Amino acid sequence: MSEKTRLRGALEAILMVADEPVPPARLADATGVDEDLVVDTLEDLAHDYSAELRGFVLRESGGGWRIYSAPEYADVVANFVTWGMSGRLSGPALETLAVIAYRQPVTRAEIAEIRGVAVDGVVRTLLTRGLIEAVGQEDSGALRYATTDYFLERMGMASLTELPHAAPHLPELDQLDDVERDQS
Repeated sequence: MSEKTRLRGALEAILMVADEPVPPARLADATGVDEDLVVDTLEDLAHDYSAELRGFVLRESGGGWRIYSAPEYADVVANFVTWGMSGRLSGPALETLAVIAYRQPVTRAEIAEIRGVAVDGVVRTLLTRGLIEAVGQEDSGALRYATTDYFLERMGMASLTELPHAAPHLPELDQLDDVERDQS
């Protein structure tokens, strides 16, 4: 067996059992191979899987590499994984998560001000699910929250720079004036 074949197999074996993205440095340590060679091999594997139209993809996300189900099978996988359970976030939880993702680090009071409702229960839910974490504290004692690496992983992003720009989804200023007049 060639060294390249052995490395490909070793990386696949590790990534098949990994429950979170594995950094290239950790993969290099585990395989005893130079990190640059590990990254090159991962990129080759990712390309090969994509070209072969498999049911899974290999991609960099959340600070490491991980095998994910292919996006074109998302509905089938979602049906399989969620069969018999309801694990989806509520609308208020998604709204709160969006506020935190785009404005982080942010306090509960700031989130509540933006959303216009109390958010204590929703923040607790997001903390419990590991999507957000406390990252600091104000002088007043209020905790500041930000998204976690698990959030990035679940979103399939390597960093927050991959968040879609919010501006195209916001109304124009003249539309806001109309909304304000309608509410008066």
